Parts: sequence; structure tokens; C-alpha cells
Amino acid sequence: MAALFTIPVPALNQHAPGTITCTSPAPLVYLLSISAPPDNRLTTATCTALLTALDTIEFSHPPGVVLTTSALPKFYSNGLDLEHALGTPTFLPQQLYRLFHRLLTYPMPTIAVLNGHAFAGGLMLAMHHDYRIMNPAKGFACINELDFGVPLKPAMSSIFRIKTVPETYRKLVLEAHRFDGKAALAAGFVDGLGGVEEAVKFVEERKLTEKGKTGIYGLMKAEMYRESVDFLSEKGHYREEERVLGMLDADAERKEEGAKRIGAKL
Repeated sequence: MAALFTIPVPALNQHAPGTITCTSPAPLVYLLSISAPPDNRLTTATCTALLTALDTIEFSHPPGVVLTTSALPKFYSNGLDLEHALGTPTFLPQQLYRLFHRLLTYPMPTIAVLNGHAFAGGLMLAMHHDYRIMNPAKGFACINELDFGVPLKPAMSSIFRIKTVPETYRKLVLEAHRFDGKAALAAGFVDGLGGVEEAVKFVEERKLTEKGKTGIYGLMKAEMYRESVDFLSEKGHYREEERVLGMLDADAERKEEGAKRIGAKL
């Protein structure tokens, strides 16, 4: 399958250089294959390349459907590079959230084809697509921030609150449960099982290549998901950061007062 275009992913810190290659497995279906070794971590380089690829499709090709998948067999994406994310103050609002916002409001249907593991930020990336197709034989989807002690930011949590039922949201966030493809389908946050071939069939069955032609598809999604759209904006991000800092200060005060009360009784 000939490439329509290729976007380079520059090397960054310990991450090797990679590419995002666009092919067309069916008419008006654009497949973005991400190769950012070793595990498609979401960094400034990866996010910028994906944004460029999405712009290239929107502004250089007829409306259709965008699929994303990994060129690496083990991982769709292993999430954020935490050292890079924590050490780059602008990464969340200007790179990661910009990418999430772009996908969430993209003016044509989007499908994440999860060929391997989608952990933490990798699953968040998939959830900002309109649909998800997951490998039934290998790979897990999970939000494992609980396991390494990093609270979810408001913009990260809201997409799961909007797109999953309460029981699944609880299991994802408060249990860090690992869902295989069949369990994810039963839980309702993936829409089918398989790979690119099954995703193309999904597109055909739902006539998704027709949906972006009227020009309002992105606007419809922006209204559907306006809570997340707000949190993903730079203004919303900094507003929520202040609110969370207030929560942390109140919790620290609560713990201090509790320790004093207990200490006075011993």
C-alpha cells in the first residue's frame, strides 16, 4: 500500500526518531500508522507529528475517515513520558491537550485501532477518537495512574466520565483494571474487535465516509463533549490547575488537623 505522506517524529531524549505514515486502505479512509520506538510514548515530538498529520489530511485531502494505529506490534501507545511531561511546563496545555482537543473535535470520523497495549495516556488518546476497534487476541487497555501515584488531571478524567458508564469508569480509575479486547467490548468503551480490516468494514457498515461532508461534524462533537472541550483549552487547563491546588491545600490542612487530634488523644 503506497504512502500518501510521511511525517517524521524527531528523536527526543531517550526516544529514537520515528515516523507517522499515512496510507489509504479503502477510498476516503486515511490510516495513520505511528512508529515512535520503543512504545509510542506521547511526547512533544509525537504530539506535534500527529497534529501535522491531522492537518495534512483535513487541508490536503477530501473528507473521509481517519484511522490511527501503531506500526509497532506490542503497543498502540504506552502513554506519556512522565519525565518529559513533568519537566516541560507547556507540554500538557500546548501539546497533549491540543492533540486531544483536535481529535475530539475533528471534522470527520476517527477510529483508534488498538493493535497492542493502550496504557494510561495511550488509552486517553484512543478515547478522544470517535470509535475504537481492539485486538481480541493480545493487548490490554488500562488507566494505571493509581499504581504509580499520579492523579488524573481534570481533562484526563473527564473523557472517561463522558464516554463510559459509572461502573466502568470506577473500574478503570479506582481499580486500574486491565481490560483485554473482549472485556473492553463488553464494558462498552470499544466498538468492535479486530484490526485495520475490521475497522474498514466498520466504516463501510456505518457509511462513515459520508459523515464529514456537510462540514458540521466537528461542531456536533464539540457540543457533545463540551465539558472535555473546556478542560482541554489552555484557559480551562490553568483554571482547573488552580482548583486542584486548592483541593491539595485543603487536604494537607485536613491531614495536619487530623494528626493533631489523634496525637492529643495518645
